[in-house]
Amino acid sequence: MHTRTQGLSGIGMVLSLIGMLAAALFAGSHPLRAGAATQSEQIDALLARYQALGLFNGAALVADNGQVVLKKGYGLANMEWGIPNAPDTKFRLGSISKQFTATLVMQLVDAGRIELSAPVRRYLPDYPAPAGDTVTIHHLLNHTSGIVGYTELPTFGATARTPYTPGTFVDDMFARLELLFEPGTRFSYSNSGYFLLGVILERVTGQPYETLLRERIFTPLGMTDSGYDSTQPLLAKRAAGYDRRFDGSYVNTSYIDMTQPYAAGSLYSTVEDLFRWDQALYTDRVLSAASRERMFTPGLADYGYGWTITRQDGVTTIAHGGGINGFNTLITRTPGSKRLMVFLNNTGGAPLDPMADGVRAILDGKPPTMPRRPAATALFETYQKSGLVASLARARDMRAGTEYDAGSAELSRLADHLLALGRHGDALDLARTLADESPRSASIAVLLARAHRASGHRLEAAQQYARAIALSETPRAFLIHTDAIRQLSAPETKK
Repeated sequence: MHTRTQGLSGIGMVLSLIGMLAAALFAGSHPLRAGAATQSEQIDALLARYQALGLFNGAALVADNGQVVLKKGYGLANMEWGIPNAPDTKFRLGSISKQFTATLVMQLVDAGRIELSAPVRRYLPDYPAPAGDTVTIHHLLNHTSGIVGYTELPTFGATARTPYTPGTFVDDMFARLELLFEPGTRFSYSNSGYFLLGVILERVTGQPYETLLRERIFTPLGMTDSGYDSTQPLLAKRAAGYDRRFDGSYVNTSYIDMTQPYAAGSLYSTVEDLFRWDQALYTDRVLSAASRERMFTPGLADYGYGWTITRQDGVTTIAHGGGINGFNTLITRTPGSKRLMVFLNNTGGAPLDPMADGVRAILDGKPPTMPRRPAATALFETYQKSGLVASLARARDMRAGTEYDAGSAELSRLADHLLALGRHGDALDLARTLADESPRSASIAVLLARAHRASGHRLEAAQQYARAIALSETPRAFLIHTDAIRQLSAPETKK
């Protein structure tokens, strides 16, 4: 046991070592029955299974060779009224919005009105130095600017209901913050960068970002069910956003004023409109061939302009996900086979990547890995009756079977729930077990830090946050976890 004075001294040592630390460092096969005769039926059965397990609630569109294989809604667009999701249901896109912002920028590059190598100050003369002089449009587009992402700031969310003008938001949130690194030297996903691109688009054209989207992309492509989202206008077939609780029930998601995601994540669309978008990207209708090639060229961390581009076994995949209060989304394109998968979910946190893997397997003539029932709730029932040791024993039994997913993610969910209930000792024991099983997991290091913090172990919490920084090796992790360590470094207030 450390005394409080010793603990704070130890935290100071941890803080001094953060820079060095940061520099140092669905299983289970259950194939569909052969009786599902067509690809469409097999995909439908797979997605229906995800929906039945509470793992997907939304709309999906799958195309291959440029032809739609499946488009369908699953679950409810509005749970209070029992209105089902459908292919024309409108969902918030989150960060899928970035590819539309990038397209607007590249249109102006094609027109000679924006230069990729130009610094921010050419278009926003009042933007503070040094970022204004050293960060270029290229850096903003491919997340190598070093500008702090405003969604990573500890204060983000406190004013989520407040409407902002774009310029005021930039000034209030991130314009004067120190850069995380020299622009162009590292990758760090930054919503601030894409927010700033929206401001630049408005300054260069003299038109609102929303108008630019409508006039330059949505109207020309016939994307009549897409736009800049706002809660004020009446919007037909708008999906409500929900959060899934630990017990499997749902609540309405928290409110965010859509002026805050802005050019980084403010759009809504449908799976049908995103199919139109996908098809247009094979043509010169919205961008020149040269600009499309530039947009789809991977840079650091395989990120291009508004897309992640990966190449594996000779196959190029262009994709991006999105997440915003109550929604998560995914669009993934395979240009070589004109394959498209779009998943729009309105219950937040759906495992869309494993879903896409399953659909991809079906399209390739292979059996998909079927989803398993999340185990955390069942394990909590065992915990309530017989304690943590019994829960861990049951988890081991579940892992040997095919019905339940009792992997580290589900055990982490159980630990989170125990922390929320104030059962800090058991949460800490569970987090320690997970850390022993996965010593290189940054997310589990954060879980262990939170459990130590809740248990009053300030030094140990700081050490685990520092370990998470080293394991993550990303500027975003450094930013988030360093703030937690600083809070732990503050003298304790006597109660």
